[in-house]
Amino acid sequence: MVPDTVLDGARYGACTLRAASVRGDSARYRGEPRRDALLTARFGTGERALVLVALATGARTAPGAHRAAAEACRWIGAAVGRSHARLVEDIRAARRGDLKSGLHRLTDRSLGGLRAGAADRGLQPGARAAALRCLLLPADPACRIRVFFGVGPGGLFRLRDGAWQDIEPEGTEARGEPVVGFGSPPSKTPGGDRLTMDLGIPTPPSPYEPAPEPAREPFRFRTSVARPGDTLLMCGTGLADPLRGERELRAHLADRWSRSEPPGLAAFLADTQVRVKGYADDRTAVAVWEA
Repeated sequence: MVPDTVLDGARYGACTLRAASVRGDSARYRGEPRRDALLTARFGTGERALVLVALATGARTAPGAHRAAAEACRWIGAAVGRSHARLVEDIRAARRGDLKSGLHRLTDRSLGGLRAGAADRGLQPGARAAALRCLLLPADPACRIRVFFGVGPGGLFRLRDGAWQDIEPEGTEARGEPVVGFGSPPSKTPGGDRLTMDLGIPTPPSPYEPAPEPAREPFRFRTSVARPGDTLLMCGTGLADPLRGERELRAHLADRWSRSEPPGLAAFLADTQVRVKGYADDRTAVAVWEA
């Protein structure tokens, strides 16, 4: 059975996390399960802990899409769990290249597991495909680096000073400046704060896993240094599309999420369910408020 709604949240280090996944009106009308899957997990303890939030969406036309999404979350959760100590070190030391190559391989191996499962069942690879998007949040309050990675469509937005910024990385190869160390304040970074995009398919050996076969879809990767007062939003297409297309929704959520305190769990769930005509897909959203 797939729950109609999943809701989670907590406070870690300098972050307040809210996460929700809700079945869309169209799926409810047709009696279909929610195709989105959501995983929140913490690995380690204290300031060495690492928080992973993963959301996955199964292919719309594939039977058992909800199972593929759940499997994708489990695969990436297990992979990050095995490598979490090294990931924490790389994030704290701002090792951009190691993070990029390691997370690329973990992602491709996770999605490769879905393809292998389809082959074992005699299905086409697309029958067990899923979009996968993840956030890594170190629990150390002195570390302000936030890491996004994944494959497939969706949205990555930042709410700063009451205005939305669409910071979704393109699925093409690009190189940016190295991310600053976690102890460096944004004011001392060139341009205020330096967002880093590095999206190429790496060839050197991974510090985490053996090299898999080449990725089927472009890998998306971004690291950023958060400022106090920022809100980072990662979401699937069910919320990303109306947020990009409807000015009124952007204004409403900007007003709701720019207040002095982050919303509670119930308030966040209500915010993610604001109806917009023409958009009835599942909605999955992960928001991080910076203290």
